[in-house]
This record gives sequence, C-alpha cells and structure tokens, in this order.
Amino acid sequence: MNRTKFLTASATLVAAGAAVPVYAQNVPGGTNLVERRANFDEAAFARLLGRPADIRQLFEAVSFKPGMFANVKNSLNGLHFGFGYAPDRIAVAIAGHGPSAAFGYNDYIWQKYKIGEFFGVKDDAGNTVASNTWLKAKSTFDPAADPDDDTGMYQDTSIETLQKRGVVMLTCHTAVEEQSRALVRRGLAPAGMTGTDVASDILSHLIPGSVVVPSMVGTVAVLQAKYAYTYVALTF
Repeated sequence: MNRTKFLTASATLVAAGAAVPVYAQNVPGGTNLVERRANFDEAAFARLLGRPADIRQLFEAVSFKPGMFANVKNSLNGLHFGFGYAPDRIAVAIAGHGPSAAFGYNDYIWQKYKIGEFFGVKDDAGNTVASNTWLKAKSTFDPAADPDDDTGMYQDTSIETLQKRGVVMLTCHTAVEEQSRALVRRGLAPAGMTGTDVASDILSHLIPGSVVVPSMVGTVAVLQAKYAYTYVALTF
C-alpha cells in the first residue's frame, strides 16, 4: 500500500501570538504494524518537539479522561501568568495512546468506526459519544484576553485552543494499528475492510496538527532523555 501524504498541521499553531513551527509529515499508510525508521520523519519531529524553550512538559494519557485538558490548560496558565514564562518559550506535548489516541481522530473516524461505542465513551446523560466533542474551540483566540474570564481563551480546554497556544498532539502509530485490528474483530469496520485498511483510513483522517510517532511509550522515553521534557502521568 502506498503511503499517504498528509498535512499534519493545516494551520499555523500559535503560542499567544508567536508562531510555533509545523510541518507536513508522511503519515504511514497502514502497511506495517511496526513503523520503520525509514517511514518516520525524525528530523521534522526534532524541529517541532525540540524547538527552543525554557520549559518542556509532557502529559502522558492512556485512559480516556478528558479532564486531562484542564490540567494542560492550568499548567500553561500557571507557567505564563504565575511564573512569567513567555508563551513561546513553553513547549507542551500530549502523548495520547491506548484509548486516548482517539482524541486525535477526526469526526469522520469517530462516526465511521463508532469510536465512542468501541471505547465505551458516554456523555453526562449516559449516551454514547458519536464525535470528537473535545476538538473545537469554545472561544476566540485572543492573547490579550483576561485570564480570569471563564469564557475566554485562557480557560478554554478545547484541543484547538490548546494547539493554538503551542501544545503538540502526538498520535501513536502502534495504537492506531492495534485499534484498527480490534475494530475489525468487533465488527465496527465496514464489511471487507482489513486492519491495514482501517489503519490507513485513520492515519489519513487525524485532527489537524497531529504528529504521528512510531510508538508512544518509546516517544515518551525519547522526549525525556533527548529533549528534557518533564513527565506528567495522569492517574485520575
């Protein structure tokens, strides 16, 4: 299967007015269960995750817990307003794997493969969630906003707003491959599709700005050892 060219960041990510570098990445087309180094743009990964910063923080999430985004928002606010770090000198990455990989899937994937049913994700009323409701911004991006405004961007926990503030969303290739095979086994993929087909489809329909990495557990180690990211494990 040919690899799919996929623009992982369709818009410039902005950290409170300062541009954060983005890049076009060759997304693995689902050919291999284990991604090979030849198919991973390690240089582009290094430019994005290794960009100049005074603070580097990595949030690892496995269980599907949307409350994670409030933790990320609070960290950004504390570092910026409390400690006085310039927003463009704060590097934050979210390492979602296992069920949390689904935060990086767009609505097409959520609906086609019934991701909410697959992971048992329900809303407050007990209904199965049918789309990535955590993605869209709930506020206008305005670096001059009052940080105490409950409706302003500094209290917005949406993925889009956090990305505009410089947060990088990582997607685990291994998680996608494993979940794709499980979706086929569960009968949640259209008839005739293989795990390879589903993986290719998912990796071609990630949310804008997603960065595909070979293995999230391996990436966590690299970010800590090579780029000095401080590790935050979310246990709630």
